[in-house]
Amino acid sequence: MQKLRPDLDIGHRVGALRRAAGLTQDQTVAKLQLMGLKISKSTYAKIETNRMNIKVSELVALKQIFAVDYSAFFSDLE
Repeated sequence: MQKLRPDLDIGHRVGALRRAAGLTQDQTVAKLQLMGLKISKSTYAKIETNRMNIKVSELVALKQIFAVDYSAFFSDLE
């Protein structure tokens, strides 16, 4: 499975987008699971804290859930 490297602070950006969408981690995980992704709350929490790589399939799903462009995940990252 293709993954993005955690060399950028993308996890914190994912958390910020989730909060901006008015979702809790539990709600976000539930939506991901409804989209057919096998992810637990602990795995999602590790993504937000950059302790785990984010899968491309998860990024695609989060884009839909948060209703943002892909550029939103990478803004303010250097």
